[in-house]
Amino acid sequence: MSTPVEIDLLGPMRLRAGGRPVEVTTGRLRALIAVLALSAGRTVTVQQLVAALWSDALPANPRRSVQTYVTRLRTLLGADLIETSATGYVLHADEAAVDVLRFERLLERADGNADPLRQRACLAEALELWRGRPFDDVDSEWLSGTEAPRLEERHLAARERRITLDLDLGRPADLVPELRELTAAHPLREPSWALLLGALERSGRRAEALVQYERVRARLVTELGTDPGPQLQAVYARLLAEPPPQTRTSARPVPRQLPADVPDFVGRADALALLDHAATTAPVATVSGTAGVGKTTLAVHWAHRVADRFPDGQLYVNLRGFDPDRPPVDPTDAIRGFLDALRVPHELIPADADGQAALYRSMLAGRRVLVLLDNARDARQARPLLPGSADCLTLVTSRDQLIGLTATAGARAVTLDLPPAADARELVTRRIGGDRVAAEPDTVDELVTLCARLPLALAVAAARVAGQPESLEYLVAQLRAASGGLEAFAADDATIDLRSVFSWSYDGLSGPAARLFRLVGSTPGPDIGAPAAAALADQDADTVRSLLGELTRAHLLTEHTPGRWSAHDLLRAYARELAGPGSRPALGRLLDHYLATALLASGFLRSDRETFEPQPPPSAAPDVAEPLRGADAARAWFAAERRTLLAAVDAAADRGYPVHAWQLAWAHTIDLDWRGRWRDIARVNGSALLAVRELDDTEAEAHLHRLLGRAHGYLDRHDDARAHLERALELYAARGDLVGQARTQRSLGVVKERTGRHEESLDHDLAALELFRRIGQPAGLAGALNAVGWAHAMLGRYQRTLEFAGQALTALQGLDDRLAEAATWDTLGFAHHRLGAYDRAVDCFEHALDLLRELGGLYYEVVTLRKLADSHEAAGDDTAARRARDLADAGLAELGELPATAPGGPAARPERQPARPGSR
Repeated sequence: MSTPVEIDLLGPMRLRAGGRPVEVTTGRLRALIAVLALSAGRTVTVQQLVAALWSDALPANPRRSVQTYVTRLRTLLGADLIETSATGYVLHADEAAVDVLRFERLLERADGNADPLRQRACLAEALELWRGRPFDDVDSEWLSGTEAPRLEERHLAARERRITLDLDLGRPADLVPELRELTAAHPLREPSWALLLGALERSGRRAEALVQYERVRARLVTELGTDPGPQLQAVYARLLAEPPPQTRTSARPVPRQLPADVPDFVGRADALALLDHAATTAPVATVSGTAGVGKTTLAVHWAHRVADRFPDGQLYVNLRGFDPDRPPVDPTDAIRGFLDALRVPHELIPADADGQAALYRSMLAGRRVLVLLDNARDARQARPLLPGSADCLTLVTSRDQLIGLTATAGARAVTLDLPPAADARELVTRRIGGDRVAAEPDTVDELVTLCARLPLALAVAAARVAGQPESLEYLVAQLRAASGGLEAFAADDATIDLRSVFSWSYDGLSGPAARLFRLVGSTPGPDIGAPAAAALADQDADTVRSLLGELTRAHLLTEHTPGRWSAHDLLRAYARELAGPGSRPALGRLLDHYLATALLASGFLRSDRETFEPQPPPSAAPDVAEPLRGADAARAWFAAERRTLLAAVDAAADRGYPVHAWQLAWAHTIDLDWRGRWRDIARVNGSALLAVRELDDTEAEAHLHRLLGRAHGYLDRHDDARAHLERALELYAARGDLVGQARTQRSLGVVKERTGRHEESLDHDLAALELFRRIGQPAGLAGALNAVGWAHAMLGRYQRTLEFAGQALTALQGLDDRLAEAATWDTLGFAHHRLGAYDRAVDCFEHALDLLRELGGLYYEVVTLRKLADSHEAAGDDTAARRARDLADAGLAELGELPATAPGGPAARPERQPARPGSR
């Protein structure tokens, strides 16, 4: 007798046999169970199973693979549970034991029953079976692309039928929250919108229903280019036909306190959409952001846009949370002002603050009022002013994040960032006129950049040039000369003077947080992590994280990605002004931290051929480094700090830290090489070379020339490459450094190869080989043998390539130099491809890829994947070729930018190969 089985697929798969859970970890085995369960008791053909389990990427023998998985499933569930038929397999399970089948049978029972209450019971039971998306953790294109959408559509339709029955049973108000959730999840689904409008209408909220109809109509037109269908139009016609509500016997005052809207409001579509969503899902919304970013402008503009949704009025108060001249408004005073606006007789207002707050909430009960609390100091100031009515909406703006309102009042938070460049330009255009912008487009672009896209700074700048035809270029020249300073934004009016505006946030900081803000302003790079901030401030990590949190809540810093903080350029300029010349010791601590961590990280990425080990200054000892564990952590750190390290090299070179400059450049180059970032390598080593000439350190100078020459070679700046490499040879020769000479000869070979001078390239590689033989360094010898083999390949001597690359593999035995081994397999694959042995070429390239993936050499993976794709294609396997090219394209996307010479297979331009694995 077979063991009873239960299979749940409406969410993450759950499998029970004999009442006990069964764990299935293999992806295709889960897919097999799901497909058989959907046809429990009926035959599923082998062809259907193959299509569901593998889609287009079929195994070599699909039928045998299916048999293998069925055998494993029988072992798991019992041999008699799955029967082999003439054309396929049958799962012997009761339909009631499969939640998908049970769901569909319950829907059929609902269809066949005339009693509304029984219909609803069937639908409710069916809907209760759902725990998430069908086949949520089952890997099958057929299930996720065909069956899941079909079931989800049936689920939505069943939910709408159940809601329709509930409406008919007289529960409209209770259904509005569920329908808001449903329309938010499916904003273009008209049946759900029709139900929401009907529920609002039956709840006596016809005006709100009309507003919601206009909202969905606009969205349908914008996104689908079509008007609402007959169902929605019928509901709309019914709403318009309803007689207006009877005039109230006693008119209530309707306050209209909103400030004037900004006539030239620009952009902020995302923020406006977030506020629209917040208005339908929560009684409170907050807008926070840094000084001058446009919080009040946005809030007032949006409030005017939605004012008609609040027919009982709009209340406004400036809470002066960050006013330089006056104290913040006491909440009790704000409530008194609101009660006056609501025309409450003074004799009826209680004397105590609690009584006034209770009266304020009572006056708003049952009304639809918008309350705009502008410029709140913090959540404590705003909280007493929140109405108690769910029909009201409160919008609060602040430089503080107002986390307290999110936690205690369910507020929906909107964080306002700098506008995109296009919107910033449009703001200037509207203030000074399109003709002037068209006449001086480059000047306007520079103005936007110098104003850091900060709306207040843009408004001040535009106001200064409006109506003065000759002043635009003059103002930009002033800003340019100020080098990011704030002098050009000074004004008599404190509300638009940037120093004054920023100071209102700065003055509210604790002493340690204010000190950290001053120091962050003078740091190199666009952002900073917590460990670097700890080194900068000479504080422990926990203390600094607390200070960073304080600065973030004040919007003087932004945590733009988890664990990394930044500020826009004008705030950084303000911080630098506050810091003055006293920040140099902090910069030294920061550079020590970056150098010590970079040297630690580079150690995890160096190959056995790298024998040079720089000696950092004593202040950059290992104990000031960020603790990293292994190559993956090293690569992640370099990726997070890349732009900051580039700036740190420049800062070290410019501010008198030449040792930090060249050693940072050297350490960073090891990671940049893995990513194919030749331009960055040229930049950092160029800056470092200028600095290191102060030291009379010919060893460092030689290394930098070699790295620069190699980078210029891959950037196809061949004259510069030769000049740097020849200078490196001279310096290495003067020092008697044979390893440096050998590696420089290899780099010269690459430069000659890229110019098509393959015989000369071979000469350089042979010179490197001879030097490594004299030195007796096995890793360097193996790399040189492989380079000679590659040079022969460029000359069409593929048998010679196989000989030298084979010798390289022999030399690598026991060395654990996986990069050199990957390079050698890549060379062998190229030679086999050219000799027409495409299957052997594929094996070689895949061997190289396995090694590169262990090392995390993504750029070199891309190079080898392109060659692998060519070999698959030549062998007639177009599917495998397409898969390899897709992986190469995904690798390029992950790298974030195309390499200087995009990887191309040997069939494309063999004389101009990109960097080969191990060629450094």
